[in-house]
Amino acid sequence: MDEYEGIDEVVHEPSEAFAESTNVAAFMREYDIDDYEALIERTTSELPGAPASGVDWFWDEVVDYLDIDFYTEYDAVRDSAERSSAGNRTQSGDDSDGPQFTDWYPGGEINVAHNVVDRHAAVDSPNRNRVALIWEGEPGDVREVTFHELARQTDRVANYLESVGVETGDTVALYMPMVPEVVSILYGCLKVGAIAVPIFSGFGTEATATRIADAEPSVLFTGDGFYRRGSEVRLKGTADEAIADAGHVEHTVVYDRLGATPAAESAGGDGGGVEPVPWDADRDVTWGEAVASRSTDYETKRLPSDQESMLLYSSGTTGEPKGIVHTHAGVLTQCAKEIHFGFDQKPADRFFWVSDIGWMMGPWTLIGNHAFGGTVVMYEGAPDHPEPDRFWELIDRHSITQFGISPTAIRALRKHGDEWVEGHDLSSLRILGSTGEPWDPESWRWFYDAVGGGDCPIINISGGTEICGCFLMPMPNQPLKPCTLGGPGLGMDIDIVDETGESVRDEGERGYLVARDSCPSMTKSLWSGDERYLNEYWSTWDDLWDHGDFAQKDDDGFWFLHGRADDALNVAGRKVGPAEIEGVLIDHDAVNQAAAVGVPDDTTGTAVVAYVVLEPDVEPGDGLREELRELVGEEHGKPFRPRELLFVDAFPKTQSGKIIRRAIESVYNDEDPGDLSSMENPEALADLRDAV
Repeated sequence: MDEYEGIDEVVHEPSEAFAESTNVAAFMREYDIDDYEALIERTTSELPGAPASGVDWFWDEVVDYLDIDFYTEYDAVRDSAERSSAGNRTQSGDDSDGPQFTDWYPGGEINVAHNVVDRHAAVDSPNRNRVALIWEGEPGDVREVTFHELARQTDRVANYLESVGVETGDTVALYMPMVPEVVSILYGCLKVGAIAVPIFSGFGTEATATRIADAEPSVLFTGDGFYRRGSEVRLKGTADEAIADAGHVEHTVVYDRLGATPAAESAGGDGGGVEPVPWDADRDVTWGEAVASRSTDYETKRLPSDQESMLLYSSGTTGEPKGIVHTHAGVLTQCAKEIHFGFDQKPADRFFWVSDIGWMMGPWTLIGNHAFGGTVVMYEGAPDHPEPDRFWELIDRHSITQFGISPTAIRALRKHGDEWVEGHDLSSLRILGSTGEPWDPESWRWFYDAVGGGDCPIINISGGTEICGCFLMPMPNQPLKPCTLGGPGLGMDIDIVDETGESVRDEGERGYLVARDSCPSMTKSLWSGDERYLNEYWSTWDDLWDHGDFAQKDDDGFWFLHGRADDALNVAGRKVGPAEIEGVLIDHDAVNQAAAVGVPDDTTGTAVVAYVVLEPDVEPGDGLREELRELVGEEHGKPFRPRELLFVDAFPKTQSGKIIRRAIESVYNDEDPGDLSSMENPEALADLRDAV
């Protein structure tokens, strides 16, 4: 058997010393919890004789354990529980509306910005002069920002927002390049009680306008542009076009990254030869004029626990993107919990996750690490510029300890060969992370061996924008099989059910990933209203959150995902996830990436069509095509042998690395693919149409 074949072998076994040193092991010792199974049961289950459910107990206990600072203590961990006669908070609530509309930490007052900036920048804080952010631009420029400096700039942003009339509950949009200032903009919004609306910097006019029209911000922060693969990418013109289409924006603050703003022109005579950006003198203002001259003194607002903090957008399969509403208490507790336990955050760590501020993982990384005064590494540009070792250089140069990336990005970097990794010292790494889509065993093992040195656990997580966190997440003190997601996250009551909504009975049986209870960071609703929220997540079964993923728990208790359930291939009455077909194809030495979709078939109802990206030195041909088709038939049975297998150069993907299978399917069937605003490379659609 090839060393990368299959996922049944336990590959990672943490040393006793490492396992005992982890934050989650310390938590287990504190509460006399013996092993992982007992940990999950204690934090998620209804326990006989216990004063509260495991979910309630955990989300109450973790507030003090992680030193999350409420201005005013909450009355109950959730819903309408009354204070006891002693005045202490109780742990169970009414929950009469069901898990769909759970009110977490009622009666409490909090602010994310106080927890992630203010208290660390205080004069008596040991974190005051600690580096909060290490930023590297694509051309190689590096900046470091301490918590003291971050707090001063955050206060300036807050004072600017109040000067233009932004109040609690107002929306403020961020269509920004990945520069350090984006952190102070996010935290400045939270300070004043505004709802931050991050928009991916790679979006074009239509996608940006859709989000502005929906969120209705009066203020938009943007930049003149940024660098990507050695070229300038301009933002300001796209922002102007989006505002013209959507309306609402009265003030546009423009950060000067490229030297193309009027301020750069006046300072350098002609802007250093850079073509200036378009300018509306009645609406536009430079970053220097709007923010840099403001006071560094601002009193952070005390807000109710359920005050909206962010409006994050997730693309729907059809129609308009979903605006997902997060709260101050919810997003803070979830992000902090996951960074502390899942990624074992320590004071000296440097955490780098490949993301944009417009995707959930951007705010998740910042809030989760800064809750503890941690250091975040941020990078502006492409992963393979000027050479395919840019990320390995970053890890080496900045002594990064946690590194997170998507499986697709790893597959793309792996094809360049081990020599690009071997020239760099990656010994600072303690933990690897991944999310975005299912792994194939070969790429997982390459990440584990070549990047992690065969020693770093891969914390493969899955949840989503809807909870700004994870339903499934391994703990770093656990053994791991390739591609596994470990099991339920702490405090997450997660299950696998069949089509009737009943828990699957047999280990190894596949079903649908659901949540049986709420968590503090679960979206309050959708910005467009409760009806779509209930229909999207709660309409399949009574009181079960349908996450839409195809899941499985094996005989040893390891959880796996097999892609989106709505992508499941139902061939002749048998279902299999696309990732399972793709995994067989990727195991072949000639194949770098694969995507499988279902198409109508007169005989079987649905037939499999597979698209393949080959390794650089491999030529497509009918012999290879037939070999790959037969390989799938041998592994999954003849009905799943692809009816067609087509060779392409690239797949349509989101910025976070997910393959957009519905776009592939729609091209094959010559149909409307629906919302494609999250697509990073629309040119790939033409490649699909020309597939051979």
